[in-house]
Amino acid sequence: MIRHSALDALPVREAVPALVAALDARGTAVLCAPPGTGKTTLVPLVLAGLVGDGPRRRVVVAEPRRIAARAAARRMAWLLGEGVGGSVGFTVRGERVAGPATVVEVVTTGVLLQRLQRDQELSGVDVVVLDECHERHLDADTVAAFLLDVRDTLRPDLRLVAASATTDAAGWSRVLGRGGSADAPVVEAAGVSYPVETVWAPPARPVKPPHGMRVDPAQLAHVASVVRRALAERSGDVLCFLPGVGEIARVAGQLGGVDAEVLQVHGRAPAPVQEAVLTPSDHRRVILATAVAESSLTVPGVRVVVDSGLAREPRVDHARGLGALATVRASRAAGRQRAGRAGREAPGAVYRCWTEAEDGLLPAFPAPEIRMADLAQFALQAACWGDPDAAGLALPDPPPAGAMAAAREVLVAVGAVDAAGRPTSRGLRMARLGLHPRLARALLDGAAALGPRRAAEIVALLSEEPPREYADDLASAWRSARRGVDAYAARWRAEARRLERAVGEPAGLSPTPSLPGTGAGDPGRRSRGAAPDARAAHAGGAGSSPAGACMSLPGAPPHVAGGSSRNPAPAAFEERGPGRSPGDDAAAGLVAALAFPERVAKAKGEAAFLMASGTAAELGEGSQLRRAPWLAVAVADRLPHSASARVRLAAAIDEDTALAAAAHLRTDGEEVHWEDGNLVARAAQRLGAIELAVRPLPDPDPALVRAALLDGLRAEGLGLLRWSADAQALRARLGFLHRTLGGAWPDVADDGALLDRAGDWLEPELSRARRRADLGRIDAGQALTRLLPWATGEASRLDELAPERLEVPSGSRIRVDYSAEHGQPVLAVKLQELFGLAETPRIAGVPVLVHLLSPAGRPAAVTADLASFWQGGYRAVRAELRGRYPKHPWPEDPSTAEPTRHTNARLRR
Repeated sequence: MIRHSALDALPVREAVPALVAALDARGTAVLCAPPGTGKTTLVPLVLAGLVGDGPRRRVVVAEPRRIAARAAARRMAWLLGEGVGGSVGFTVRGERVAGPATVVEVVTTGVLLQRLQRDQELSGVDVVVLDECHERHLDADTVAAFLLDVRDTLRPDLRLVAASATTDAAGWSRVLGRGGSADAPVVEAAGVSYPVETVWAPPARPVKPPHGMRVDPAQLAHVASVVRRALAERSGDVLCFLPGVGEIARVAGQLGGVDAEVLQVHGRAPAPVQEAVLTPSDHRRVILATAVAESSLTVPGVRVVVDSGLAREPRVDHARGLGALATVRASRAAGRQRAGRAGREAPGAVYRCWTEAEDGLLPAFPAPEIRMADLAQFALQAACWGDPDAAGLALPDPPPAGAMAAAREVLVAVGAVDAAGRPTSRGLRMARLGLHPRLARALLDGAAALGPRRAAEIVALLSEEPPREYADDLASAWRSARRGVDAYAARWRAEARRLERAVGEPAGLSPTPSLPGTGAGDPGRRSRGAAPDARAAHAGGAGSSPAGACMSLPGAPPHVAGGSSRNPAPAAFEERGPGRSPGDDAAAGLVAALAFPERVAKAKGEAAFLMASGTAAELGEGSQLRRAPWLAVAVADRLPHSASARVRLAAAIDEDTALAAAAHLRTDGEEVHWEDGNLVARAAQRLGAIELAVRPLPDPDPALVRAALLDGLRAEGLGLLRWSADAQALRARLGFLHRTLGGAWPDVADDGALLDRAGDWLEPELSRARRRADLGRIDAGQALTRLLPWATGEASRLDELAPERLEVPSGSRIRVDYSAEHGQPVLAVKLQELFGLAETPRIAGVPVLVHLLSPAGRPAAVTADLASFWQGGYRAVRAELRGRYPKHPWPEDPSTAEPTRHTNARLRR
């Protein structure tokens, strides 16, 4: 029996007629409705004709989370007075509750994405509702783009609703209105809300900011204390927002003894706990929740919200080579969503664990996942859709070019796409596995060596990191999961079964069922008009993948053939002979190495390793892997200011396994480079950054030697050459002429400029050099003369334009210093030798800076204007020095005195 009273109480009911009219007129619409208004439950029932007098239609509702999909289906079935699986059902990864009579099916966006790849017409579906689109998950954005493509090319009758819990709908309106004369209509529904008091509750002392997945324990202890405070100061249930499952468990552990039931709700929570959270209770509760409770779930009885201010957002996790979650400060929009949960049923309060001043500095909205996440899986989906660059997809935000290029490299390396970005048959199969392409490669190639079941079990461990208590040894974690009875072990078994079925399916099929009454569709069909047969022919099967993409190993079951035979089988497997399966340790290592070939690591000492990527890694104290010669690192992180990564999950492997899994990283060639102050020439075999074997190279390529010597000169400077005093003086003179006259006079002051012209002045000596000592034999002065402007004839004027020495009135020829930083030539000369010189000498039109010296050669005065000095400054110098040097002439009128470098007695002779 339909629960009409509950349906009538849903605020969104007032907006339903406008939504239906918008869909009738345009086929697309954006629905903005706050959490708890019924947008997720009433709207699909109305659109399906299960409530009201509308025509019967099949409706698919896409939710970003499994827990939300299950909850929405149960709530809609309850409103109809039915059980789940009748008129309303749901499908999430690994679980399907639906039947022939199902009209409304709630699915995750990932499930809908897979369904679209199999059946692009989405046959039998009339309406798709994309719920919680404001969260900007990558799968949701991708699904929306694919559905708009379908509407444009195949199904103009398909209706599309983007439902958002925020009022930031302009972007979605533009996207859904693509191809039309105007943006898609926006229909807003008012929610019923009560006042919510804000209490600012920052920690008394500063806490460390989050790093990666890590949250300062002091921050969690503070959150727990704020929950206790809220229980003491307020009535009603307390809903506390935390970033992840680990933080929820730690805060729950600090709430022992509180006078309330403590519940933990997140995507991994058991079904009974999820049901308990969503059911009204007659006793007080503390619900510790992730962001799933922001808008996807409505929790009854909540009067108080405690907001940690933290959230998890996707990032490219370079420690794993996969997209991962990082702990960040929650946006202001998320803060408003969380606070609103306290005012759903009555006035409430929100305790925010930060200051009011900090609140204004938070980002306004969460960043779209497409801007930050690893895009390998998205790029594969786009390639399989027929748009490898995603240039033709109507995405709210375009994918960053750099991230797409990195994703393409990964896909080519695992054999999922060809050089042009088109999917291979192997890539089409990978896309249907619901895994990151790295893990899909490990599953397909691992199954060829180990069989589907064992490969599926190991990949299931890699797809969701095991609890820390399972230890850092992947093989030990595998054994722990097999005998485990905890929630993780249950999820692991379900995922392993799903993957085993998926890898055992023929390449053109998928185990995920379609909506009742729909066909599977042509798996090769592309809405963008590409020719599927030609594309499949181009793919050429798994054997056409590049070297390193597949492995052909002994003992592979005949129904899951390996890939390229160019990758040799690891010796550890060959020794067992046909039909003998490798042990758990070897199997775990192989699959981990296949998933993360750039992180196979060689020991550099006990517990210290170097990964093929070049990153140093260390094992923790007590690890059973500390003496392993090689590792396949599955999970690692790097603490702030740490030089090495910390290994959290790995498996021991042998060298043959490392070489086979990371064959595309192997190089064998000559290495000639500058290292530790000299030229190094050797023949080296490497696996990425790992040195496998090395021997001296007696006769290296001269071109490589020359390039390495130039690198040494760039690194250590031109001081490696032989610079006599005359050579240094010549360089300074040429530098002065370049600054002063320019033109044909070369720039020799800058080492980089000189090295850019090495061929013009260091040859042929540079090409004859073989080591550092040979550089020291090159006469830099002689080499510099090759840069003089001989072709123009200016070179012959060098001594005229920048003379090495100037003759002064005494007859002495004094060396000119051109090396001063200010660029003005300097003439350092005894004062008496300039008697009678009225004007300052000039070189190339530049007045010389005269350093006047005492008879002992010590500085007495500096001037660029001798005439002024003789008239004024000379008197002060004469008064100071004539008593100190009485044997030297100090005439009152130096302009008429005889210049000399001698004493008075010498002059009288």
